[in-house]
Amino acid sequence: MKQITKSAALIAAASGVVFGLVTPLTASATGAPAPLKWGECEGEGLDPRQRCATVSVPMDYADPGGERIDIAVSRIPSEKPSARRGALLIIPGGPGGDSLAEPSAKGQRLPKEVRAAYDLIGFAPRGNVPSTPVSCDVEQRDLARTALRPWPAPDGSVSGNMATARRISDACARNGGELMKHISTKNNARDIDSIRAALGERRLSAWGDSYGTYIGATFATLFPHRTDRIVLDSNDNPDPVRAERAWLESFEAGVEDNFPEFAKWASRPGNPDRVAGSPAEVRSRFLALAARLDREPLPWPGANPARLDGNGLRQTMLDSLYDPEDYPVLAQQILAADAGQLPPAPANPPEEMLQNYVAVGSATICNDAAWPRSAAAYEKGVAESRAKYPLTAGMPRNAMVCAAWPWQPSEAPPRVTDRGPSNVLMVQNQRDVATPLSGALKMREALGRRAVMVTVNSTGHGAYLENGNACGDATVSRFLATGERPGGDTYCD
Repeated sequence: MKQITKSAALIAAASGVVFGLVTPLTASATGAPAPLKWGECEGEGLDPRQRCATVSVPMDYADPGGERIDIAVSRIPSEKPSARRGALLIIPGGPGGDSLAEPSAKGQRLPKEVRAAYDLIGFAPRGNVPSTPVSCDVEQRDLARTALRPWPAPDGSVSGNMATARRISDACARNGGELMKHISTKNNARDIDSIRAALGERRLSAWGDSYGTYIGATFATLFPHRTDRIVLDSNDNPDPVRAERAWLESFEAGVEDNFPEFAKWASRPGNPDRVAGSPAEVRSRFLALAARLDREPLPWPGANPARLDGNGLRQTMLDSLYDPEDYPVLAQQILAADAGQLPPAPANPPEEMLQNYVAVGSATICNDAAWPRSAAAYEKGVAESRAKYPLTAGMPRNAMVCAAWPWQPSEAPPRVTDRGPSNVLMVQNQRDVATPLSGALKMREALGRRAVMVTVNSTGHGAYLENGNACGDATVSRFLATGERPGGDTYCD
């Protein structure tokens, strides 16, 4: 699932049966939507053609006549109306991300035949600013990157993580409001169908990235015959009970898949940020430095927290492995920390943005499925993980905020199935730290006959038009423009 940007994550299937109740799953259940009123978008650097509007949706789809919330949407119309096929919704990662600016950004990297075929649509999922927003107003220390990923104490203890979970959960219960209970993957998928209806589209195409693949696959399962062409890029493990826990756990495999690529780069002769003489020595130096920083953290004024400990170094590793272009960040931190001379701390995103991100991400992860409440369950998992995967030090099996979440899930988690038209193209980098190939294969299995998967011999998070390769990009572009897919699962070398 997508990290915070550098500048700054089906028991009820098409039948809609949830715990014996029929849940409205379409905007049409509440009457025909009013025409959208398109106006100017807020923000800088946007394409002047991009316009914005809001879609009103039920806060609780089980109570369509109750309170409503706004979902902010954006659009750049098809560049060639005579070739227009429909609308392509860009589904963001996270949870906690939005795609409002994406029609002006990644949308403009699409080839012209795709931009001609579709109106490009972005949106801010429920809870995200500038849709009806939520915030837990958590303490400053709980906005640290090392708090947002549950790194255990140097000795493997999880007591600090359980305390953080209780602190954030209490803040969300106190400050989050009623909407916090209704932020989930299923409701994100239902909101997409409301957006489809508001746009006047009979069927909707979508390009989901990272956590957006889980939303996209859920939308395609809940509303199979309202889908046109679906691209799932950098795919989540869709485990119906443990999806978010499986995402966290996938960092074990993701780091082991990707660190060797960093180590080869960081041991290359002539590299100005060379860390060691061989890949094995790079790994040894990283592990030794992390252990030393566990014992003797370095002061780091301006950072949150204001020190660099072993977990801070590990978090830099995790962030840097998302994109090979960020390898120098990790290498330079290793070299500086080993010399005891840290560079200035990087600037943090605005606090309001982080507060919103934490609230939406926490609500989505915790409302989808219940997590264990006992510290013992996490202690066991952390110990096993630390022994087998030393680079990630037990973090992937540790307790997040959901260990103390004040609400229980209101419905069963999404279950992705193979029921529906065969109109899904998956694209997946072979080495992806956040959504590794092993998890993508689980998504491929769940979608069955509905999907074809293109595995790309590339490194980094985000394949199509990002960290993939020309073969994978051409395959996805051809599908979006013409509907043509490979005859079966393929490999792009």
